[in-house]
Amino acid sequence: MRPGPSGETIDTPRHRALGSASRVAILRLVRAAGAGLTGAEVVERTGLHPSTVRAHLERLVEAGLLVKARASGGAPGRPAWRYRGADLEPAPAPYRALAAALLDHLAGAGGGVPAALEAGQAWGRRLAATSARTAGPVAAAVDVLTQLGFDPHLMPAGGHGTGGTAPPGGDVEVHLRTCPFLDLVGGQPDVMCGLHAGMIRGVVHAAGAPDGQTVLEPFAAPGACVVRLHVPAAPAGERRP
Repeated sequence: MRPGPSGETIDTPRHRALGSASRVAILRLVRAAGAGLTGAEVVERTGLHPSTVRAHLERLVEAGLLVKARASGGAPGRPAWRYRGADLEPAPAPYRALAAALLDHLAGAGGGVPAALEAGQAWGRRLAATSARTAGPVAAAVDVLTQLGFDPHLMPAGGHGTGGTAPPGGDVEVHLRTCPFLDLVGGQPDVMCGLHAGMIRGVVHAAGAPDGQTVLEPFAAPGACVVRLHVPAAPAGERRP
């Protein structure tokens, strides 16, 4: 197992392709299969309608997240398409240079980790404002992290996966399997992680949990960084946005 997340980067068209939970699940399923999967195999494993699976697979291909080729296997007739995970390209160099300059500034005269947390919270509030409405602060955080390419997996604190359902309150963990700027973490790890932790905190607060607590622990799980969230349950009869 890797000691931490991979360094994949997902661009804006890929964010749109990942706007569906079903497409995200299909993408993970196909990537986990070393030899790829046919549409029929995805249907069998997900239980979704064939036409729905076909549309999701083609959307992922158009976004550059999957590639497809004919899977004959020596069988007669027209072979089915086999889908496999695509190699993702790094973010354009100017954006990575800008991110590196921001980290250097924050680490130096810019105020270090406290300033990174503050900048991250402002970033998170903006992201929450442009994100699709979700059922609660934890779900909002997972939604934004998915859009940014962190490949988040929601877990109860110290437990197993929740199947994508965020609890109304209490302690949860979100395992981040991908870091879009992993190659920059080594230079200023505290600042970079502080920026990300602040961003998550900003999203959670903007989504209706002003007292929510956020801790980001780099490489705390095999192949993932761990976000620990404590979100107080809403009072009886109150629904959060």
